[in-house]
Amino acid sequence: MKLPITVSESSREPIYYQIETQLKSLVISGQLTTGALLPSIRALSSELSCSVITTRRAYQNLENDGFIETVQGKGTFVKDVGQQVKTETKESVAFTYIDKLLKDLQMLGFSDMEIDNMLDKALTKWKGGKHHE
Repeated sequence: MKLPITVSESSREPIYYQIETQLKSLVISGQLTTGALLPSIRALSSELSCSVITTRRAYQNLENDGFIETVQGKGTFVKDVGQQVKTETKESVAFTYIDKLLKDLQMLGFSDMEIDNMLDKALTKWKGGKHHE
């Protein structure tokens, strides 16, 4: 199974964290359902061109957080995380994306006021477009 995950070595976030965050997003969005078989650690590390140790760390963190479980000899599967965890995780992941965006804009040299204006324009455009439900 090929997962829609991409990692960037130029990101400030560690690769294991990028994998972890994207897998959580796939679970909470329903793209990965309870019981879905995940690629083996070796297969995913090969697919993403990263080390087995990096992928193992992401899987271990996800297992510790209750998102996945490994069954010896059978593989790694998505667990039923429950609606409260999905909601909390969705907000946490969204905040991570927003935080990254804001930091990137600051690195580009935008002032707080310029960022506020851009966000206002983007939200207005988004709400008026087909992305808003």
